[in-house]
Amino acid sequence: MNRAALRERLRSRKVVVPLVAVLVLVVAGIVLAITRSPNGYRTVNSFVTGSPEPNGSKVSLDTTLYIPDSTPAPAVLLAQGFGGDKTDLASTATTLAEHGYVVLAYTARGFGDSGGRIHFDNPKYEVHDAELLVDHLKQQSAVAPGKIAVAGSSYGGGLALLLAAYDSSDIKAVAADITWNDLQTALFPNGVFKKLWTGELFGNGFGVPSLSDYLDQSQQSGDASCGRFAADVCAAYQASVRTGTPTPALKTLMRQASPAGVIKRITAPTLLTQGEQDSLFPLSQADANARGITANGTPVKVVWRPGGHDDSAIGTGVATGQMLDWFDTVFGGSVSKQQPFQFSEQGGVLSSESGRLAQQVRQAASYPGIDGAAHDTTSVGLTGPPHEIGAPAGGTPAAITAIPGLSGLLASFGGITDVTSALSVIPSQTAGFLSPKLTSTLLIAGSSQVTLKITPNSTTDATLFVALRDLAPDGSPTLPAQLVTPIHLTGLQPGKPSTVHVQLPSIVRTVRPGHRLVLTVSTTDFAYQLPQDARSYTVALASPRLTVSTIDATVLRSGHPLAWLITGVVLALVAALGVAIEIRRRRRIVKPRPDLAEVPVSIDALVKEYSGGYRAVDDVSFRVERGQVVGLLGPNGAGKTTTLRVLVGLIRPTAGTVHVFGEPVVPGAPVLARLGAFIEGPGFLPHLSGRENLRLYWAATGRPGDEANFDTALEIAGLGGSIDRRVKSYSHGMKQRLGIAQAMLGLPELLVLDEPTNGLDPPQIAEMREVMLRYAQTGRTVVLSSHLLAEVEQTCTHVVVMHKGKLVAAGSVADIAGAGGLQLSVADPTRAAAVLHEAGITATLVPARRALEDVFLGLIGDDE
Repeated sequence: MNRAALRERLRSRKVVVPLVAVLVLVVAGIVLAITRSPNGYRTVNSFVTGSPEPNGSKVSLDTTLYIPDSTPAPAVLLAQGFGGDKTDLASTATTLAEHGYVVLAYTARGFGDSGGRIHFDNPKYEVHDAELLVDHLKQQSAVAPGKIAVAGSSYGGGLALLLAAYDSSDIKAVAADITWNDLQTALFPNGVFKKLWTGELFGNGFGVPSLSDYLDQSQQSGDASCGRFAADVCAAYQASVRTGTPTPALKTLMRQASPAGVIKRITAPTLLTQGEQDSLFPLSQADANARGITANGTPVKVVWRPGGHDDSAIGTGVATGQMLDWFDTVFGGSVSKQQPFQFSEQGGVLSSESGRLAQQVRQAASYPGIDGAAHDTTSVGLTGPPHEIGAPAGGTPAAITAIPGLSGLLASFGGITDVTSALSVIPSQTAGFLSPKLTSTLLIAGSSQVTLKITPNSTTDATLFVALRDLAPDGSPTLPAQLVTPIHLTGLQPGKPSTVHVQLPSIVRTVRPGHRLVLTVSTTDFAYQLPQDARSYTVALASPRLTVSTIDATVLRSGHPLAWLITGVVLALVAALGVAIEIRRRRRIVKPRPDLAEVPVSIDALVKEYSGGYRAVDDVSFRVERGQVVGLLGPNGAGKTTTLRVLVGLIRPTAGTVHVFGEPVVPGAPVLARLGAFIEGPGFLPHLSGRENLRLYWAATGRPGDEANFDTALEIAGLGGSIDRRVKSYSHGMKQRLGIAQAMLGLPELLVLDEPTNGLDPPQIAEMREVMLRYAQTGRTVVLSSHLLAEVEQTCTHVVVMHKGKLVAAGSVADIAGAGGLQLSVADPTRAAAVLHEAGITATLVPARRALEDVFLGLIGDDE
């Protein structure tokens, strides 16, 4: 399954409340939906006017105001992450409201149900929107005068810092989580383009427009490829992507959206929480923010927490708890300028009960920074001869370290470490320098430093990636947080060495006695833009010493697994309480259906509605029985793929139910382990073989290797010896078959395929037909979507026909194709026509048409 399909690009969420709890007010053209919650607060949903677009068109911002029972109270403006909307803030807003804070959560312009275009935290638009929302808060009688804070994570964190700089008179406290200081240093570190993360970041704004975007012509950018981005942002991004170098226009946009230029204006006490597992905005970005704010004498507290953009599943509860404590401190009295510094020590203590390394929290009296200036440091010797390493043309194959949004997830799966370690180092492209075995535990906390000599053999520039690894006694290496430091050197002379001082990634890592440190220098990294020409370098140590940053900090919270588990559970419960209540209120619980336990698929009254009221699927019901091969038919836009995405748990339905073997389908449901899916095309790592791609995918599921049934899936897919070739050499048809083999791993009882023959030539289509038929012959069930009617007629036993989101027919191919009645065939059509002519009957020879095609066209009408 393509990784892009794991995220629903445009989410449409509406707060649905019991009718008895709805009071509709029309005041100055604004409709307010007011509901009462039993948890000590009430909510008010409204649209607030934002700053207009450059063409003068009005912009409305979708907001929810949380009002606690006891008022007036301090207020918090809560900003979203990029690509989300206000519903993503419900858990945090609920926690704050239950602790007595007024909260205004909102959807930023260009996202969800808010209007306007995405200008990317531009002071004239997103920041000015926030200023208008602060004015809106100041008008609320529930808000205590002079007590307004701002908080956000990632995109919202950047907005929080910018707002605090531009509106320092109103903002009295700030909490910014996993955000940036300077977008250019984050997206183009040391001049190297971080292409994967930048593409992922901007891709979240290229979602499917809402219906209101199509109806409101004033909001159109004129370029369908820009999604909801403002035209200037889109053009600057696209021009920079083509070259891998930021254009002057993009540099201006990034500078405007960066707190770095205005950080000294912030006078409100500020909390900075930054994730240790974050290849997008690493710890160095929080360090720059801390330095800039404290330079003005403003109190700052820094916390390095678990998780980050690479592992969003953990650490958010820590950020919420720290934010709540910070606001209580700020609004409860004076805040001292020197604040304690906390960080999470990964693998910090060995548990006597489990024998495993556990996590613990440490605290120092103040924040020391990352680069050793205020740190304790230690010197570690390195040895190794000069290495000549090569970079292939086009940067392929490339080492793989950080994968946007997945690095932490992959590292957490058992059995995946060997795979990720192998991917992150390509021997011919990597130089390594080794330390002696450590005789005592070494806590690395911050950015270590080393000096190298780089000699280009034929070029005047160099692009390299430097990292520090932990080498265990058994020879297995670990790349902490999957982080590397990219460096781009210019003005070099071929054959002449240049001395380079390198600041390594900011990490937290406990290195155990008996382990070694390995400094690696590589020529490629899949996450970054790489030179297109082949080249080579000689890399040597300019100094045999590695300066390691460490911190003398006391243990604040024990690493005892049970204690840590209890703490995590409590934090998770606090953070999830509001979400759980909201989910129960918004959605009735779908119960298992024991009577459907033997039915692979049961869909009843399914509805999927997107923003603006557009219904992609409208009241669709059908069943799929064991052993059937069911074809989902319909023209483009019929709702086929949306139906399949709901079926496999990628998106939630607006209404209706979906059961697989009697169990309700929701994201992450255990019953999905009985289902294999191929949705929206295959996505593989090109420099790995087909077999290696399949093993990496299976390892990421966390299921035992002996359950994969690799041989059976490969035999059915019919790839033969090509399974051990690199995927970059595969034809399109081979990639399609590999994608189906991936879906077949574990031999799921239900196989769901979206356009499996898309783009294949006739022989490849025939091969794919055989693949599906062979799989069905094993007694399992196949559901596939297709627009190739002839293939469906030859492959499927049953069909479901959809048109404009609705079900228009369902049944066996034989029944539906035979609905047109009997037909007469003759051995000699020419002679038959002559006989009819002699009898005075006019006859015309017409080409034969497949019966299913006739029926299909009759069902969908003449408008397609």
